[in-house]
Amino acid sequence: MNDNSIYQFNVQTLDGEEVSLAEYKDKVLLIVNTASECGFTPQLKDLTILKDEFNGTDFEILAFPSNDFGAQEPLEGAQIENFCKAIGTNYPVFDKIRVRGPYAHPLYKFFADRKRNGKLNSVPKWNFHKFLVDKAGQVTDFFYPFTKPTSSKVRKKIARLLSPKRP
Repeated sequence: MNDNSIYQFNVQTLDGEEVSLAEYKDKVLLIVNTASECGFTPQLKDLTILKDEFNGTDFEILAFPSNDFGAQEPLEGAQIENFCKAIGTNYPVFDKIRVRGPYAHPLYKFFADRKRNGKLNSVPKWNFHKFLVDKAGQVTDFFYPFTKPTSSKVRKKIARLLSPKRP
């Protein structure tokens, strides 16, 4: 397994089950740190629209609630699950994690360190920071919170990663 891939990490579901990110091998991923009480929270619905748009392809969105910014994610476990169900999310939402600082989840420490991921140094500055990961599990790009998931910039980069490589 490639050391520069996200497949080396495990994450927890909202009900406490440990999942290897290797389960998402061969998929293009948009990984987002979310919060239920943020000005960007409407992007949860935008993420649902984006997921629907790429339905039937090898694309997935992975959401990681975080309380790192302005204490905007007060919910826990089942409360997060109920909130997400109420707004109709159609993508996996994992257990709440830290995304910056010394207690950041190893996945987010990986995103923050070009030496480890081979591509970029990017620490989320706020909720709804988005990382784009290719089918090999390598981080290829990121988008700041003010970039809507449904923007043409995000859509085009996802479509490019989904399209077969030309010889």
